[in-house]
Amino acid sequence: MEKQKKNLAMWAVGLLIAVPLPSQAQADVGPKADRVLLVVSSHGADGGNTRPGFEMDELSQAYAVFADNGLTVDIASPAGGVVVADKFDPKKPYNSRFIADSVASAKLASTLPLVKAASDNYAAVFVVGGKGAMFDLPVNTDLKTLIAQTYDAGGVIGAVCHGPAVLMNVPMKDGKSLIAGRAVTGMSNEEELLFGKRWIPAFPVLLEDGLRGAGAKFSAAPMMLNHVVADGRIVTGQNPFSTFGTAEAVVRAMGRKPAPREPFADERSIALIQRVLAGEVAEARHSLKANPAHYDVPLIAAWGLYRSKTPGADRTMIESAITVMEVALPHYDEPRLVAAIAEARGKLTTAS
Repeated sequence: MEKQKKNLAMWAVGLLIAVPLPSQAQADVGPKADRVLLVVSSHGADGGNTRPGFEMDELSQAYAVFADNGLTVDIASPAGGVVVADKFDPKKPYNSRFIADSVASAKLASTLPLVKAASDNYAAVFVVGGKGAMFDLPVNTDLKTLIAQTYDAGGVIGAVCHGPAVLMNVPMKDGKSLIAGRAVTGMSNEEELLFGKRWIPAFPVLLEDGLRGAGAKFSAAPMMLNHVVADGRIVTGQNPFSTFGTAEAVVRAMGRKPAPREPFADERSIALIQRVLAGEVAEARHSLKANPAHYDVPLIAAWGLYRSKTPGADRTMIESAITVMEVALPHYDEPRLVAAIAEARGKLTTAS
């Protein structure tokens, strides 16, 4: 941890020296006031096997929200051109919709280079996550300049999952960090330790530590639950399951009312888990029993499994994980779930 802190300090100093202060912003966001720029990492290769890239689920969800709210969406990356997403399920409804959209697919197939996008004016800039965002986005000076100029011009800055990594060092005209003293969220240390072990050694810093180190007021929900933080015109989401909420919060920060929509099965499932954790167990059981097809039951079960395996999990965490798995059990014929519940119960004998 001490080595990471030293690396973070050296990294931050280098970036602040390398990043030019934003030029004088225009009085407003200009001719692109109805446009949003989605930013993805150029780092990915081989579906994330050799180098992590961006999360397709996050891109397609954010694109859908902005498009459905009458906004024109551009897509940019540090290098421009072709970008590589980490492995994803093309059958998920938001992904299949994006793939079937010839305009959206063409924009992703030939992303704008950030050096070009930085010369334009956008009503909002939304940074998509994925572990690749930890590598090339925080050191891209064009993106930092674009974010600073957009914010100074009255625009909205949004980021989700690992996307907030770029916010760790965005100097404003007064020399202060954009997020100093601001409320933010992003991929938490708990989530990294559960889902990002392979790439953690290569990260310059864990995202939560980096955001705190930049002077931000960081908050997080239990792992992989929907958590969105809006501090004025800075909007951040904790993880992939926060993407819809984050994009809609950006729309609200732009002064618009988000268009109504039906939540997807994974959204309903995360919301059901949150109800269980809030003590509404009976209500959650009833909702799932009434219409199990509206939910992603394996996702609910998997959440409980991973929660029970969280390093250092205390008794309360393990008990809540068991309850979530037991809520899913009647609707999920999977012997491994029964074994996971038994294993979690065994942990209760030694948990504090």
